[in-house]
Amino acid sequence: MDDLRNVGARRNATLPDLVEILRDAQARMVDIVTPAGAIRARDGQLVVSGTEPELSDSGVTLVEGVYTPTAVADEGLATKLGIPLAYLRQLREQHIDLYDRNVNGWLDHPANRDRRLLLRALRHDHGGGIIRAVLSDRYKPVDNLDVLLATLAGIRGSGAQTTIDGADLTDRHMHVRIRSDSVRALAPSLLRDYRSPFTGQRGADNPVVWAGFVLTNSEVGAGAFTITPRLVVQVCNNGLTITQDAVREVHLGGRLEEGTVSWSADTQRKALTLVTAKVRDAVAAFLTTDYVERQITAVQQRAAVPVDDPAGAVEVVSRQLHYTAEQQTLILRHFVKGADLTAGGLLHAVTSAAQALPDADAAHAMEAQALRVLDIAGRV
Repeated sequence: MDDLRNVGARRNATLPDLVEILRDAQARMVDIVTPAGAIRARDGQLVVSGTEPELSDSGVTLVEGVYTPTAVADEGLATKLGIPLAYLRQLREQHIDLYDRNVNGWLDHPANRDRRLLLRALRHDHGGGIIRAVLSDRYKPVDNLDVLLATLAGIRGSGAQTTIDGADLTDRHMHVRIRSDSVRALAPSLLRDYRSPFTGQRGADNPVVWAGFVLTNSEVGAGAFTITPRLVVQVCNNGLTITQDAVREVHLGGRLEEGTVSWSADTQRKALTLVTAKVRDAVAAFLTTDYVERQITAVQQRAAVPVDDPAGAVEVVSRQLHYTAEQQTLILRHFVKGADLTAGGLLHAVTSAAQALPDADAAHAMEAQALRVLDIAGRV
């Protein structure tokens, strides 16, 4: 695999696809703890001593490894070295020799030289590879494959009947959507006037809402491991995440030793045991009819407010929730197709528009904000 920068990036992956992608990525992973002063930028790449195994007549020795930073890694490098990110990005795009000089100057600066960094990398088949993240040596990695397998173990241990409703991989996150078709409730008021913008089917004919949750993890320091309850509307597969009930586990541990890190079996076992336990707790808390009914009641009480100016309401919502112009246009289109000119209809428009976004992280963020639409629409 010669270009690993987008390795595994996938929108709406199936469980078998997801496992295959994650197994390949995990086989290529290498974690390096090194002082900043031992890193050098050369032609826009990072050169790190003693990281690549080389076989010779005298045996295996470790030589310098040459890695290409991703955009996420450049963000981490800018943060750790105190370089303005916009400036560093401009140098990478327009003046690579100045990129090298700036990075090397700050790597060698007395304030940074002895600072130990964790470099999370993926190796090429022929040596070298990419740096996916530049992090603190206190960062505690919990890798996506391990999280996924521990999640499945937690679900099995709970005895719940669930389905993987889809999964997304980006350079920052893994999002896995899980639902239980056997845990459901009716939302007749919320869906009475709604039509699916995808099929035209009426919510009044099928007002079923399923229980579920979404699991999010980052291997590159972009957020905590999180389990967030999620309701799924059957007629259109819209998801509604209940962020205030989310369960989080921050990736932070003790300081790591220098060199290429080999995570002990005991360390990995403890981390995965914690994930499995949290998933079992989430299943017990979120995959119940009582939980779904309580959330539906809370939403329906705020959803009936009429929206007299659809375009104006979408504009206000998009401005307050920082949606792009393209996202605003998409939401308005879904609002019109949904034919429900209430705050609840606008809520549906946001969650259905999220499904249509090609950027999985943007889609997840849009869905996570959706409940705020009810408050905003009520004030328009």
